[in-house]
Amino acid sequence: MGTDPTTGIDSSAAAGIGIVGTIIYLAFIVFAVVVMWKVFVKAGQPGWAAIIPIYNIYVWLKVAGRPGWWLILFLIPIVNIVMALIVSIDIAKSFAKDSVFGVVGLWLFSLIGYAILAFGGAQYRGPAALGGQQAAY
Repeated sequence: MGTDPTTGIDSSAAAGIGIVGTIIYLAFIVFAVVVMWKVFVKAGQPGWAAIIPIYNIYVWLKVAGRPGWWLILFLIPIVNIVMALIVSIDIAKSFAKDSVFGVVGLWLFSLIGYAILAFGGAQYRGPAALGGQQAAY
């Protein structure tokens, strides 16, 4: 190992930065899974759903009270951004939070907002999008 003569970068330092970056990234992913797991459990859904791609979005829709076919809308570019915003507001209302928390906390700063739901005192009140109706899944 040593310094690369063309760039002047120490390969050992670059490898160390890569390893540290990977560890931080993995810690971030583990924290995100734990947060979503706890939110799903608070909402009466299976926590393990947080680690299953696509299915976790379906469960997220159920928690918000939106129909399962909305999952298809998440596959359409630009539309998925709008859908995520709508569902984030519904999730916030489902946990007795306001729309501003849904937009800022759950949509814009997702990990922080969902961590507040997961580890805070927020209680799931039922799917807000259904307006008191029972879900038919």
